[in-house]
Amino acid sequence: MEPSGWRSQLLAACILTIITLSCPITEGANILVVPVDGSHWINMRILIEGLKLHGHSITVVHPSEAWYTKERSDLYRSIVVQTQKCLGKNETEKVIQRYLQNTLAALNNGLMPWVFVQLQYELWSALYSYHACARDFTSAIFNTEGVLRQLEDAKFDLLLTDPAFGTGPILAYYLKLPLVYNVRWFMSGEAHFLSAPSPPSYIPIVGSQFTDKMSFLQRTLNVILNLFQLSASRFIIQPIYNELCHRHLGPDTDIEMILLRADVWLMRVDFIFEFPRPTMPNIVYIGGFQCKPSKPLAAEFEEFVQSSGDHGIIVMSLGTIISSLPMQITMKIAEAFAQVPQKVIWRYDGKIPPNIGNNTLLAKWIPQNDLLGHPKIRTFISHGGTNGIYEAIYHGVPVVGIPLLFDQFDNLLRLEIRGGAKVIDIATLQSSDLLQALHEVINNTSYRDNMQKLSALHRDQPESPMERAIFWIEYVARHKGAAHLRSESYRLPWYVYHCVDVMIFLLSLVLMVTVLTVLLLKRLCTIARKKKQKIQ
Repeated sequence: MEPSGWRSQLLAACILTIITLSCPITEGANILVVPVDGSHWINMRILIEGLKLHGHSITVVHPSEAWYTKERSDLYRSIVVQTQKCLGKNETEKVIQRYLQNTLAALNNGLMPWVFVQLQYELWSALYSYHACARDFTSAIFNTEGVLRQLEDAKFDLLLTDPAFGTGPILAYYLKLPLVYNVRWFMSGEAHFLSAPSPPSYIPIVGSQFTDKMSFLQRTLNVILNLFQLSASRFIIQPIYNELCHRHLGPDTDIEMILLRADVWLMRVDFIFEFPRPTMPNIVYIGGFQCKPSKPLAAEFEEFVQSSGDHGIIVMSLGTIISSLPMQITMKIAEAFAQVPQKVIWRYDGKIPPNIGNNTLLAKWIPQNDLLGHPKIRTFISHGGTNGIYEAIYHGVPVVGIPLLFDQFDNLLRLEIRGGAKVIDIATLQSSDLLQALHEVINNTSYRDNMQKLSALHRDQPESPMERAIFWIEYVARHKGAAHLRSESYRLPWYVYHCVDVMIFLLSLVLMVTVLTVLLLKRLCTIARKKKQKIQ
């Protein structure tokens, strides 16, 4: 063999060795996924697609009455659990539409205390109904012998779930599986408030619309809201699951302890968007993991976009659940759109407003990510859902915010104070308000500059959020858990966690020493007085 030949083979062997050693060796894991339906499923499906590309075997267990989670043999194996009809997609949309209309009416008429209480009662009643459905789904899993046997015989390596409902954590505890969360929310609030220290002095609770710089009054309200959410969770939501835990997992278990035993929390948060806060070793941040480069548009969309010329396009979407607004508000939006020089693509599924302009395209579905990544995009009109916000950040597109419900107000507040969004109040919306906001965001370059800066910060990471999520799921599968990262705080009762017993003990000591000191001084004073009397 010629010298050049064996040198080439040796070089190839060295390169192959280096590549082999640099790549982590992970056999395809057998992963059980217990998703939450609705917009939460969109996040979970994207993560499942990433796991599938890495050679992992996925099994999804879901109820027969699921809205979005359907059988996909090309992506995962389904275990469908027969359940009685609960609140379906249409019923959920009606509940949310009714709540939205009541909220708008209350804001228009002035949000009086009793109206606020009524809205909170309506919200928590709806939450209770959804958690009751999740309880029934969990009971169906345990009461259907064939389903439980399939899950036990499959020998899964870990369970991946969204803890917005309690089904996944309960199942992981029963099957003795390592547990990974794909999470932003737990059962009744933002997940950090359950998993990490959250001082109310500078950590605003979701719904407060406060920043991390609060006045005394704001801190007072923040504490009250924290106590209210904690009480509602403890006395309204948790009892729904505690009975299940006692029946199937043992009398010494409860849902809070089950929730907190997760090995890794894949938190859909990025601190270029969220306020800085304390965290924990087993929390991994994957905010924006669903974002990806845009693809070419379908012909009908591309043709419409190109017809906008140099003016560009505006994209509007209100998320997966709110497909349309009351007609009087819809007509005001349509009136504003008809006056802008840009072309408008509006994700809309409702009665067509009579004053819709020729420059506006209504569509029941839009390729949102691809439109936000298009060179002709000028601004994104959003309700403030986290998926859309992170896509706007990823592509550096300024936002006109129209928050409607839940965390959307806080999401848009965070973007507004960073100079990337202009927020308008839908309760008092006039077409001139929207027109002015669009003119400001499109023509004031500071909005785009700020969003481009956020985009650069978001992208400047050693690996993408999706790669980080996949690594930690594989990490838990390889090591059969990550207990060394998990705080033992979940085993502590609340009074031990907050050192209430220690404070009572120390206060008792201080009180005891104070009393003894007073008695001693009193005694010394009496003795001194008697000696003085004897001398006289």
